[in-house]
Amino acid sequence: MLINLKKSNYMNHQSRHVISLLTGWLFFIIFTPAQAQHSPLQPFGGKIRKTLDSTVQWRPERTKAPKGAPNVVWILLDDVGFGASSAFGGLIETPTFDSLANNGLRYTNFHTTGICSPTRAALLTGRNSHSVGMGHHAELGIGTPGYSGDIPLEAGTIAEIFRENGYNTFALGKWHGNRPIDLTAAGPFNRYPTGRGFDHFYGFLGGATDQWYPDLVEGITPVNLDGNKKHLNELLADKAISYIANQKSAAPDKPFFLYLAPGATHSPHQVAKEWSDRYKGKFDGGWDKYREDVFKRQQALGLIPARVKLPPRQEGIKAWQSLSADEKKVFERFFEVYAGFLSYTDFEIGRIVNYLNQIGQLDNTLIFVIIGDNGGSKEGTYTGTTGGAEGPQGHDIAYLLSQYEKIGTAYTHPNYPLGWSQATNTPFRYWKSDANSEGATHNPLIVFYPKKIREKGGIRTQYAHVIDVLPSTVELAQVKVPATINGYPQLPLHGASFAATIANAAAPAARTVQYYELHGGRAIYKDGWKAAVYHPRGFFGTEGSDPHFTPPPFEKDKWELYNLQEDWNETRNLAAKYPQKLEELKALFDQEATRYNVYPLRNYKAGMAQPVIRNKAVIYQGTTARTKVYVGKGDVTITAAVNIPGREATGVIFSNGGWSTGGTSLYIKDGKLHYTLTDAGREITLSTDKQLSGGEHTIRVKFKGENSVTLFVDDEQVAEAEITKRNKYLGSFGGDGVSLGKDQAVPVTDAYERPFSFTGTVKSIVIEQ
Repeated sequence: MLINLKKSNYMNHQSRHVISLLTGWLFFIIFTPAQAQHSPLQPFGGKIRKTLDSTVQWRPERTKAPKGAPNVVWILLDDVGFGASSAFGGLIETPTFDSLANNGLRYTNFHTTGICSPTRAALLTGRNSHSVGMGHHAELGIGTPGYSGDIPLEAGTIAEIFRENGYNTFALGKWHGNRPIDLTAAGPFNRYPTGRGFDHFYGFLGGATDQWYPDLVEGITPVNLDGNKKHLNELLADKAISYIANQKSAAPDKPFFLYLAPGATHSPHQVAKEWSDRYKGKFDGGWDKYREDVFKRQQALGLIPARVKLPPRQEGIKAWQSLSADEKKVFERFFEVYAGFLSYTDFEIGRIVNYLNQIGQLDNTLIFVIIGDNGGSKEGTYTGTTGGAEGPQGHDIAYLLSQYEKIGTAYTHPNYPLGWSQATNTPFRYWKSDANSEGATHNPLIVFYPKKIREKGGIRTQYAHVIDVLPSTVELAQVKVPATINGYPQLPLHGASFAATIANAAAPAARTVQYYELHGGRAIYKDGWKAAVYHPRGFFGTEGSDPHFTPPPFEKDKWELYNLQEDWNETRNLAAKYPQKLEELKALFDQEATRYNVYPLRNYKAGMAQPVIRNKAVIYQGTTARTKVYVGKGDVTITAAVNIPGREATGVIFSNGGWSTGGTSLYIKDGKLHYTLTDAGREITLSTDKQLSGGEHTIRVKFKGENSVTLFVDDEQVAEAEITKRNKYLGSFGGDGVSLGKDQAVPVTDAYERPFSFTGTVKSIVIEQ
């Protein structure tokens, strides 16, 4: 039915929180617990006699999904603005999304929280993000209920609900729901995906990963990707199809719930050249023309109200025609790569959709596609970044030009300039993380369900929020929400089902009030009116030019007022005209913020606990996972105890980080010892003059302050180099972690082919400071 991959544009690709806002219907189903996971021993219902012939056998019934229950697929993309995909008027081809929308429904007034972790927590639990401890990224957790970074077990996930109803449950891709302190080989694992209702998980636990060298786990076990040549999108599609095939082969009538959250299109924007090159020259009109063209397409498709006006460029973004030829060249390449990345993501998702069609399951599958957990990214600064050492406003254009051919490859960690971010957010202002703005929180939603949708290609304009997806899914699938999951009494849902809009385009919106907040920026929506306030925070290329920036007091923030029914994209501030309405909404925000654990307001990173820095950390022989060790700002000494089996030993003794973001590697090649430090491809290498003899050796690397590194072999100094920005090389110790005996992550250097496993023995690595 959907995409014929062989005939599509993709034919040449070869590889692939505690107050309830419960609506009335939920009370009728929530207090009927199922027993799929929580299955206590029941009194025997038969009769036991002395022989089996006379015994009356009895077995308790296992929970089964309702007859004919649909498979359910949730797809959540990352950092995609409203005006990026062709399904919502964008100029980036997404035929899979087009087809799902043309055979389903487009929801044009759907909202997220404006940033990654909060959106995912709200989606998976059906509760406001602050109410489940995820008021910001999990890694920015502080010691207050709204920002703890831990989703409570009393807030059951969609997977826990479906598993209690007899479904198999799969999660693939990005998780971003755990504090970094938990993301180690020591766990705890009860808040990993497999601890929160998913039978299987294959993906990455942090906020982003390299697309060519992804940091993946399956269940709770790190995935060995030595020798892998596949892009992350292809790996995820392959695994999703495998999960479905295995499940349907074993139990064809048993439905599944699949949560697919690719890393795309969060940075790094990486994709094969065959995908990026198909957009060569297509964006030579720049971000200004892109915005104009997409705005016209959105109007023609009926995706935005006719009265909407295209807002001006954001302050700080230059007119495209004012740019130099070099700026145009490199900025255009950034977006060609991004476009190819999004199109390729659509393609691999298309493989999954077409597989469902191939095995006769698509017509009984309910699919929600959320195109972006927030709007377009602002992390690329005004010039875009490739992962190297940039200045406060981004990269020097000459440096970017030197990286031109590498943009999109494994050698860079790219993100596009802010001009393209606003372009992909057409017709809105601002971008990701600005929770006061539609540009951060207004994302496309597609609902596809052949069983129920008769008005194919219909448009729905009812206001909805990401917390509403769970109750809508539950109602459409006709499953029950348990009052208790795994012995934990459940907190009320906050979402309201918009399932009625599937059959009735005129059905009233189920949601009329919703708050927003991120690092002090805040907003409140009610019945078409919205009050909003931006709180300066000094990062991401805007105020970030001043490293000593101090955010103003919250009471100094200036609120704005918009009538979204007349001014859909917030171009006319009515605060001075309707001060009473503004005060009414500000009071409502205070009420909602108190109710849902939003207070205390915080500036970006304020209140964060600092990483625990151990004076001494030991990584032992036999370690297969990367180990995180946080280093301070003082001297650092790394000592490796190794056994070299003769003069022919080769391989990596330890490594951290990679060539696209910075890191180091200690390795033996051609009999000689080398220690390479890299900052986005710019390398410094310390080497021995002579080969190492076989036997036991102690190798020591000593960082003195910020400006020197010295290499020792058996207490003899063999090399020294001056460096700058030491933490650019060692920061990944506490981020990606340290690999022992091979280069497990993004390669640090192309002097060897990853993983370049050590042929000797690394007995231990000791990190002291």
